[in-house]
Amino acid sequence: MNQSEMCPRFEKAVDILSKRWVALIVFQLLNGSQRFSEIEAALPNLSGRVLSERLKELELEGVVKRDVIPETPVRIEYSLTDKGKALAPILGEISKWATEWIDPSFLD
Repeated sequence: MNQSEMCPRFEKAVDILSKRWVALIVFQLLNGSQRFSEIEAALPNLSGRVLSERLKELELEGVVKRDVIPETPVRIEYSLTDKGKALAPILGEISKWATEWIDPSFLD
């Protein structure tokens, strides 16, 4: 694949992953299926409204799957698709890079 063919795909991938909270949501879902409230609790600075928007966007992109479990009350769980799970090594490398290169004194 030459540079001109790859560029739009790369740009789209970066566009998806660079949206605020997306990488952290995907990183959280690498732990397995979770309910909305579990994701929300794990990312306390993320509002419910934004989490809902991001989950819908990730579902449309085929990164996240929304499962409705027919119980009383109905339970909804979110999990990564194969496309989402394929991001694990990328996010793992970002995590390693951050550990090595991000100075903790610059964090809030």
